[in-house]
Amino acid sequence: MHFFKHLRTITKHRHKVIYHCFRCGIGWQGLRHDLSKYMPSELFTGAKYYQGNRSPNERERELFGYSTAWMHHKGRNRHHFEYWVDLNPATRQYEPVPMPTRFLVEMFCDRVAASKIYKGKDYRDNAALLYFTKGNAAKKMHPKTAEKLESWLRMLADQGEEHTFAHIKKELKESKKQKQSYR
Repeated sequence: MHFFKHLRTITKHRHKVIYHCFRCGIGWQGLRHDLSKYMPSELFTGAKYYQGNRSPNERERELFGYSTAWMHHKGRNRHHFEYWVDLNPATRQYEPVPMPTRFLVEMFCDRVAASKIYKGKDYRDNAALLYFTKGNAAKKMHPKTAEKLESWLRMLADQGEEHTFAHIKKELKESKKQKQSYR
């Protein structure tokens, strides 16, 4: 078991997410990011399957076909697209629904921070985009959610952090204004 290495990794990751969230204008939300990772059901499982270069949930999933820590985590953290699945009354199927902007922003911050932690000195601004496009998460998200996330990841890859975080912060403010005008 690698308790202290895992604890250091999740804390370092969480602090990067908090920093990114403040840059995007959702600092309070960032302060609450991933607190469930410190709960015993996630913390001890993460320490048991810790590898240092990828999520311990992936190793647990390889061994058992599922990850109990991930099941716990995704149900408590609204910045994961898997949280945003609901029963469609028309089709009577569980389907992805669009993520609210503030949780999509947190997901972006989370993905960028994870890329920085796992890539270390090899991190480049296109790392999170490459991970996203090589995986199949976009197929499982609501199309609007996947499209917006990919646009921000492409912006980060092409124009860097300063521009991208400023753009997202502005977009989030506009989204809040639109929401208030409907009330």
